[in-house]
Amino acid sequence: MIPSPVWHPFTQHALEAPMKRIVATEGAYLFDEDGNRFLDAISSWWVITHGHRHPGIMAAIREATEAYDQIIFAEFTHEPAEALAAGLLDFAPPGLQHVFYSDSGSTAVEVAIKMALGTFYNRAVARDRIVVMEHGYHGDTIGTMSAGERGVFNAPFEPLLFGVDRLPFPEPGCEQETLDAFQAICCSGRVAAILVEPLVLGAGGMKFYSSAILAALKDIAGRHGCLFIADEVMTGWGRTGTRFACEQAGVTPDILCTSKGLTGGALPLAATLCTGEIFEAHLSYDRRKTFFHSSSYTANPIACAAAVANLQVWRDEPVEARIVELAAQHTQHLQRFDNDKRFANVRQCGTIAALDLAVPSGGYLAEVGPRMRRMFRERGMLLRPLGNVIYLMPPYCTSAGDIAAAYEAIDEVVSLVLEETAS
Repeated sequence: MIPSPVWHPFTQHALEAPMKRIVATEGAYLFDEDGNRFLDAISSWWVITHGHRHPGIMAAIREATEAYDQIIFAEFTHEPAEALAAGLLDFAPPGLQHVFYSDSGSTAVEVAIKMALGTFYNRAVARDRIVVMEHGYHGDTIGTMSAGERGVFNAPFEPLLFGVDRLPFPEPGCEQETLDAFQAICCSGRVAAILVEPLVLGAGGMKFYSSAILAALKDIAGRHGCLFIADEVMTGWGRTGTRFACEQAGVTPDILCTSKGLTGGALPLAATLCTGEIFEAHLSYDRRKTFFHSSSYTANPIACAAAVANLQVWRDEPVEARIVELAAQHTQHLQRFDNDKRFANVRQCGTIAALDLAVPSGGYLAEVGPRMRRMFRERGMLLRPLGNVIYLMPPYCTSAGDIAAAYEAIDEVVSLVLEETAS
């Protein structure tokens, strides 16, 4: 077999076998070239919400291709983008007034950072610091890597990254340290914005914190005149149990970033929502105050049509009820691991469940991660542990039987891995 020239993401090709080709998707499943079926228990990197190839979304994509391909968005607008913007503002926490389109979660956050810095620059106010949370991950562009946790992901690019102020993660019992640190940093008067993943830090290890802390951070930001950016790229679209995680804290961010589930996972698209004040800081007869950001495929009409159809699914189908049921299934099955010494920190937030495998060497590069991933795949499960952190984030169409099978696989695989480790 001729080796593939494709370079896959987050893949060490020297250690991995050649990739199997997926030939079809349907609902909660992936089907490979050998006829194997896999439960997509992580929603293909957290993007698939209602299930693969939802009929309404697929129909909207087909219909859009009859009228559109790409349209330069700096010169024209189009109905899918206009309809989506109106729908997003209605769907999101109240108070957001403008929508800026981009292509991915990384670019949505990059846009947010630039909006925040540009707001104070245009006002001639000396605020140029970004505050982030320890263990955060916001993407792989230079700006979002700068805002993310420093380590193996971005060590080669350290000379290119700009400095940010980091808050300690609000570990249970130590939450006040996080709030005090943010208060102290804000007293400098230089903070433009705080950027956080609300309630759940995803790639940083599925680390959860309370809505009370999120609300307190927003309150401190407001009192000190700095902007609050919510990176809802992963946490949005029902993953934490509500449409957006910010709703659980009763806060509206100044800037909200969304992608992944925006199109139901069907096509790449992102949006950065902001308040009127941020838009107005860039509104001027002076062209130098223009928000200078774009990409070639900004507001692709076909992707926007898919996102409009996704909003219609939320309106027409019992999506919230499915989320509640899926969360209840997690709660039921996680009980089997209570007081199980193989695991630490068994936890859940909405449709996200996570367990830390108790091994001497943890972290993203823990050797148990790739071993478990291969064993899960052998059992028809797409699960990609973050090192020693096992998590599930399945589509909302996943059946109770499939959820039960996923937990059975976790139980079995963990026992086998620990036996190998001990021998």
